[in-house]
Amino acid sequence: MFTPDPSLVPRTSTDGRRLAESVVLVPGDWGRGYVAQEPAESAPGTWAVLNRGCGWQREELPRGVLASTSRYSRLPAGGGKGVVKVTAVVTVHASVLGADEQLSTTLEEVLRCPDQQPRSDERFTGLMSLGTPFGAREQEYADDSLLEAGAYVEDGGAAQPYRWMVARLGTVVAAVSVTGGAGNTEQELNQLGSKALAQMLTRVEQRLKGK
Repeated sequence: MFTPDPSLVPRTSTDGRRLAESVVLVPGDWGRGYVAQEPAESAPGTWAVLNRGCGWQREELPRGVLASTSRYSRLPAGGGKGVVKVTAVVTVHASVLGADEQLSTTLEEVLRCPDQQPRSDERFTGLMSLGTPFGAREQEYADDSLLEAGAYVEDGGAAQPYRWMVARLGTVVAAVSVTGGAGNTEQELNQLGSKALAQMLTRVEQRLKGK
């Protein structure tokens, strides 16, 4: 299990933001051909919150959350395959307890809202989630992790596979979402998300490990 150098763990919003922005993926990190969506990045000082109506909205960071950065990318349609949309998120908490609560809340939200609305013209449906702590089912890459799966529907179009993968290392929570249009298999999307999440976790370790 990875143990960060206490002197390198962010304690201020400035340090948290610097870490998040250095870890979260840019379009080119996902692979050849990926470009930024519009908007390309979340507003500074905010994070995504699921409201009582099961809709997602940006709100100011609460006490205990130092920073949170989301970046949105896409792979345009081509080669007989539809558009792939991806999101990378890094949230830095002031404590391990706060980071752990984020994962617990995510698991609970799926039970409360199996159908969710990220934007006015988009929906996630039939969501299910599974948490896997360190050591369970050979999970040895993070202190805790979870997978959320379901379908994504845009503008009343056909349902597409959707994955939301989250992992915690100490006070840092990294997450990726992946959804792909026609021709993109669930296996391909799972591999894409897993590789992206592993890339961010490696960056977290590199920045927080002592000499």
